[in-house]
Amino acid sequence: MSAGDAPDPGAWGLQGALQPLGQGARNTVFRCGAHVLKSTGHGEAALRWLARPQAAARAAGFLVPALLPTRSGRLAHRGWTAEPYLPGPLASAADLASLAPLIRAFHSRCRDLPQRPGAPSALSAGRLLHQMPQPLAACLERCLAPVAGMAAGAIHGDLNAGNVILTADGPALIDWDEARRDALCLDHLALGQPGTPAQQRAALAWEIACCWRPEPARARRLARRLIRSAGRAPIP
Repeated sequence: MSAGDAPDPGAWGLQGALQPLGQGARNTVFRCGAHVLKSTGHGEAALRWLARPQAAARAAGFLVPALLPTRSGRLAHRGWTAEPYLPGPLASAADLASLAPLIRAFHSRCRDLPQRPGAPSALSAGRLLHQMPQPLAACLERCLAPVAGMAAGAIHGDLNAGNVILTADGPALIDWDEARRDALCLDHLALGQPGTPAQQRAALAWEIACCWRPEPARARRLARRLIRSAGRAPIP
């Protein structure tokens, strides 16, 4: 790993060795003492947008680690952010399902929040669909069309067992990189709630659009599943 691939803890006034915590298709994470440093593609305005939805999640009953400003006062340094490390086991599928009331309370507190700066969403997925073959893009566009009539507001956008930590003080909701204004059902479906067929197809279409470039093999697997339920289109 070169120096450019790792964050500089000193930008936040932190000291200590960097301990890799994982590297996925979209983000890399290190631990540095009592903090976590994570790569991000978001700009300063998009990171500051998180203040209100994260405050709403705290009011709903979640622990949410706040981004640590750098010494210069910015929330990111050369594509990295820092926040407190929260110890505890990760949630199970059953734990996720039990969080539905908290997620509904979180949603109710920021329904009128404007879109996150620069963030794509299922409400306006055009620029993502342009990245893929036209027949598949047309299929996804049909599946995403009903989203325009669905209830919308600020969502976490990446609810899964790896992003909920069961701390001694209650459930913590981490990794807000995918947070944005979007159809509220996307969070509910991620918790295991059934939803309508149209909501399920829209959620799957959105995941395909997001994965097309960073996780192409997964995107193609999901696309084949969607096509079986939504109509035929060739997958290159």
